[in-house]
Amino acid sequence: MILKKDYFNKLPLLLFLAVGSLLMLIVMGQTSDTLKTSATPLGILNLEFAYTAEKAFAVIIAWSGLIPADNVFAAIINTWLDFIFLLFYSLFLYQGSRMLAIRHIGLLSSTGYFLAKGALVAGLLDVFENIGMLLTLNGHISNTVSLLTVLFSTLKWLLALAALLYILIAGPLLLYKKVIRTSS
Repeated sequence: MILKKDYFNKLPLLLFLAVGSLLMLIVMGQTSDTLKTSATPLGILNLEFAYTAEKAFAVIIAWSGLIPADNVFAAIINTWLDFIFLLFYSLFLYQGSRMLAIRHIGLLSSTGYFLAKGALVAGLLDVFENIGMLLTLNGHISNTVSLLTVLFSTLKWLLALAALLYILIAGPLLLYKKVIRTSS
């Protein structure tokens, strides 16, 4: 009974984190629109995955001095906004995975707890990734910074997507189990 009460007390927090994540996605999408060019079709992701100084420099050159605005500045703003976004999405993935892990048993439960912790690690990796991108955007371009940025980004994406996948699978599975129990 306490478990159920605790579970439902967390729903407003989960909703707040989900709405915050979505709002930040919208804001960041608008601030990064100009970063998609013929040379950088993936926008900020081109910098995230520029694994050498040469590739990072090519992204910076593609964004430098374009009219109507300097896209390097837009990328810096977008990266700073990502610090807000990472708080929302990592805590959302943590809370969502944890809430579902509490309701499941066995492998689904232990996987949920593991991925909940992984979501927090993803947020920390995103901090390191952002630092690497800010260094690059401020002219400190090196193979080491580029490679570390890509490493942090790749690990972040793997952990965040795994937690999201868990939520998208374990959530409907929990609803299905509940429907089966109530209909029997």
